[in-house]
Amino acid sequence: MLDQIRADLAIIRERDPAARGWLEMLCCYPGLHAISLHRFSHRLWRSRLPLKLLARCISQVGRALTGIEIHPGARIGTSVFIDHGMGVVIGETAEIGHRCLLYQGVTLGGTGKDHGKRHPTLGENVVVGAGAKVLGAITIGPNTRIGAGSVVVRDVEEDSTVVGIPGRVIHQSGVRINPLAHSALPDAEANVIRNLMERIDELETTVNALRSCLDDVATDCDLQDDRGGESQSLKDREILEFLGENPK
Repeated sequence: MLDQIRADLAIIRERDPAARGWLEMLCCYPGLHAISLHRFSHRLWRSRLPLKLLARCISQVGRALTGIEIHPGARIGTSVFIDHGMGVVIGETAEIGHRCLLYQGVTLGGTGKDHGKRHPTLGENVVVGAGAKVLGAITIGPNTRIGAGSVVVRDVEEDSTVVGIPGRVIHQSGVRINPLAHSALPDAEANVIRNLMERIDELETTVNALRSCLDDVATDCDLQDDRGGESQSLKDREILEFLGENPK
């Protein structure tokens, strides 16, 4: 137990720049309190004695004290850090690997009312951003990052980045990324919109060139001639603001 607490303190110091000392971490980090209480309730839950009700009661005490709800049946590895933690929910059959990082509002939940394995499994070094929802008996591969507010309902391979609703996987294999660098997450929707804008501009330019050639057909204009033409720019203010770019 003491070794696990030392590992928990070490991961907090490593990943939270606001951590100033071990006494502050012991007194002021609800994620540490919730995981410590969970380890005790989890032992009671797995006991051969009829102690499941007591285990649930302890988990409810932890929920009331920390705002973090962890079912005593969940399996949590070492050096797991729940940062801030308010609103985090971890279901009964969820499994969290070593050195995972969860932010506030994360849900590792189930789908449907089936018995058995119904909650997600997180590999080692997984980072789940604030407000993200990982639902169902799915597997999240090691070294995966899930962006804030994402909803993941399918398996994710290792070394991936997941963003959006539903979660879309963007592979980052071979690239080491700071788990705290949330600003480095790609914007998949914005990239798709940019690609569509470019394609539409190309099509409008081609249509305008064909119209110009048809107008000049009497002069034997070559339809293959790129007359250019002014295409209607789709980069209006609303789209640029959505993409986070400055209108020109």
